[in-house]
Amino acid sequence: MTTAVPLALVPVVILILLGFYLRHRRFLDDAFWAQAERLGYYVLLPCLFFHGLATARLDSLPVSDLAFTLIFSTLAVAALVIALHPLMGVDGPAFTSVFQGSVRFNNYVGVTLASGLFGAKGIALAAICNAAIVPTVNILCVLVFARHGSATPSWRGILKQIATNPLVIASFGGITFQMLGLAVPPGIEPAIRTLGTSSLPLGLLCVGAALDFSTARHWISPVAWSSFMKFAAMPIATVLVAVVIGLEGPTLTTALLFQALPTASSAYIMARQLGGDAPLMAGITAAQTVLALAAIPFVLIGITTWIAI
Repeated sequence: MTTAVPLALVPVVILILLGFYLRHRRFLDDAFWAQAERLGYYVLLPCLFFHGLATARLDSLPVSDLAFTLIFSTLAVAALVIALHPLMGVDGPAFTSVFQGSVRFNNYVGVTLASGLFGAKGIALAAICNAAIVPTVNILCVLVFARHGSATPSWRGILKQIATNPLVIASFGGITFQMLGLAVPPGIEPAIRTLGTSSLPLGLLCVGAALDFSTARHWISPVAWSSFMKFAAMPIATVLVAVVIGLEGPTLTTALLFQALPTASSAYIMARQLGGDAPLMAGITAAQTVLALAAIPFVLIGITTWIAI
């Protein structure tokens, strides 16, 4: 584990830096990145999750224990963030960005690291993590926007956003194939697998392209609050629940990995659409992506070593 985590992080860092370089050198038109992110989010990443779950050997994985650990720890940290809101000194829209930075996570980084650490099993575990956390986080964030954002979504809009989330649909589709014992048709399976595999490098390039470090320094306190919740409170809550349930090995490592991921660039889009503080959200995203380079190895190596002792 000591060398596996840094080695798994190396290609992630390289691709993120390459995306940042390509965007700021104007190697590609700015319009490309928005379309690439859309392609990855709505087509490529869902293919990865569907294929990973539909073809995985889930009978050997503690699916329910992993899902419960992730959901319960996320709810606990979300409640803590809401309870501490009066101490943060931020207005409603800014709080929505702090909240998103505390609970939302970057799918591309998580799947790439899980795959690098545990191969096909890591992709299956990552897909389970997404099936559990994506609906939970989306429901929580939309509810916080409804209470604190400058735009108030309708309940129909909230339900539609959750029900039409491509990652949720793909994850539950793959689980359905598993439960019914269905096989992906031979002619289609290689295409879905190839599309899913291509989501990882493209997604990480888009993460790098979305970084905007010029805004991060202007919001030290909100960035500090969200980063503390993301890189300290969330992993600790996850470990406490996991110890009670008995989660261990690669499953525990993957759960910790996903709960220590930096927030996703899609949080910026959600902030713009639902009345949050979008510039602050961009600053939190940039700062957390940099902090994650040190935080993820510390969480995975430090906490798992502490548990072993």
